[in-house]
Amino acid sequence: MILIDAIYINNGGGKVLLDYLIKTIETSKIEVCYLLDDRVKNKIQTIKSSNKTIYLKPSIISRYLFYKKNKYKFVNILCFGNLPPFFKTNSNVFTYFHNPMYLNIPKEFTLIERIKFQLKINILKQVKKNSSFWLVQSNMIKENLQTKFKISSDKVQVLPFYEQFSCIQEDIKREKASFIYVSNGTPHKNHERLIEVFCQFYDLHKIGKLVLTINEDYPIIKELILFKLKQGYPIENIGYVDRKTLQNNYLKSEYLIFPSLAESFGLGLIEAIECGCKVIGADLPYTYEVCEPSLVFNPLETESILKAFEKSLNDNINPTVPIIKNNINLLINLLKDNTCN
Repeated sequence: MILIDAIYINNGGGKVLLDYLIKTIETSKIEVCYLLDDRVKNKIQTIKSSNKTIYLKPSIISRYLFYKKNKYKFVNILCFGNLPPFFKTNSNVFTYFHNPMYLNIPKEFTLIERIKFQLKINILKQVKKNSSFWLVQSNMIKENLQTKFKISSDKVQVLPFYEQFSCIQEDIKREKASFIYVSNGTPHKNHERLIEVFCQFYDLHKIGKLVLTINEDYPIIKELILFKLKQGYPIENIGYVDRKTLQNNYLKSEYLIFPSLAESFGLGLIEAIECGCKVIGADLPYTYEVCEPSLVFNPLETESILKAFEKSLNDNINPTVPIIKNNINLLINLLKDNTCN
């Protein structure tokens, strides 16, 4: 049996990828056990009765006790939350590493957040030996993971995956100067700077619309959006929505603007490209791992972001070219093929 350990995944891009992974597994002929965060208990699609699902609190203790009790039950384990098991098992352990904060803690984090991530980094250094292989979403993350945690290159494989949209783009009427940013509200996502610069842009040109996806987990950003709305700025917060609603919002938008300061993949980038949006991206390595953007900016400089907004008003902006591709079948086959080891 295969274990899918996603006990630390409950929102954001990780949850989107987890939903797609489960959806794909459920259409495959493999027997699995899912270890999931209890906060997603009513937010996961139907799982076949033949596959076991265990919901636990996402704590170190609950995960430790689970592995202590079940360490000999699984042939393969996919740890889908950056951390291998806390001790050696007799399984092939694949750790899907997709959190760049383990590689470089953003300065924008509060002191408490920085301390928490430093503790997580220290834990990862202790348990890295318990992973047989590491799976990552880009060459940039592979190189940084190898360097920071001293992991051999042959133990790290670049294996990005994502659920593709089936976007029919004929006769789509996109709103002029419409921008969408699909992301949660953690500090490194850079929402506060983006909102302030968009308002400057609107004051100067009296055109534009900004669509955001901030849920109730980020009250400070939600309050900022409401404040700007009361001032008359065209900012729409659609929250965390289903994929059909998200697709419709991509199709209405002319641009995806992506000011995040750190990403392992940037799921919103590839989703927006598939739906025909042009990308205005941060001039950072993660952007170029996914695409050739239409426009770029320095995400730390308000003037640079403002200039990118203004350039987007031109009619001759080149379309964005995708670079990355979906490797979900390779991931499933990797888990299946190793069941005989």
